[in-house]
Amino acid sequence: MTESDYLQQYDQKEFDTPLLSVDSTLFTYHENKLKVLLVERSAHPDLGLWGLPGGFVELQHDQTLEQAALRKLEEKTGVIPPYIEQLQTIGNATRDKRGWSVTICYTSLIAHQVCAVSIETVKDAAWVNVADLEAMKLAFDHQEIIQIALQRLREKALYSIVPAYALAEKFTLPDLQQLHEVLIGKPIQKKSFRRRIEQADLLIDTGEKRQESGRPAALYRMKEQSGKYTFVRNLEG
Repeated sequence: MTESDYLQQYDQKEFDTPLLSVDSTLFTYHENKLKVLLVERSAHPDLGLWGLPGGFVELQHDQTLEQAALRKLEEKTGVIPPYIEQLQTIGNATRDKRGWSVTICYTSLIAHQVCAVSIETVKDAAWVNVADLEAMKLAFDHQEIIQIALQRLREKALYSIVPAYALAEKFTLPDLQQLHEVLIGKPIQKKSFRRRIEQADLLIDTGEKRQESGRPAALYRMKEQSGKYTFVRNLEG
């Protein structure tokens, strides 16, 4: 038998396969708070509970797992986030009442201004302050997934400016520092932070300014490859 003959006769349904889905944590920074996008489930299981935007991989439409994750995010936000990365794969016999389930988790970032209008038109989607999550009962194991994503983002904040993807396209250095401080959980020395950012040459001065605390502050935007840069020493150091 040739391989071609074998593949023609092969039946995927001959073996048990788990439910396969993608789930994404989409973070933004708004009103001085880190927020995550949640959607209210409109069907069983966990009907009425809030959870992460996600769903089953569609074999006829999704060529890759990331494509599936982006498709589900676009359905809920109307936009594609500028930053997304695979976080972790979780699979077991108990996470989904429908059966043995595997979900490929992604974490992503987007500026609130980019998708605010789109999300406001979706009645079952809402930005939730990360600080308020502890008091909520979420669908499936989504509370655990969010905590894993938060830890990853906090680590990124220590050695990169990846969190800047959650800011508006044009932002001030105080905006960037404040976001890093929220994630790291403690203040960063202002002069040291600015010096590290400037020495790494990661930002473009737009030439524009924004009035801030009685004085104008320069507006910057990220260079194209800045999200891939990693500092030799942590920014908190």
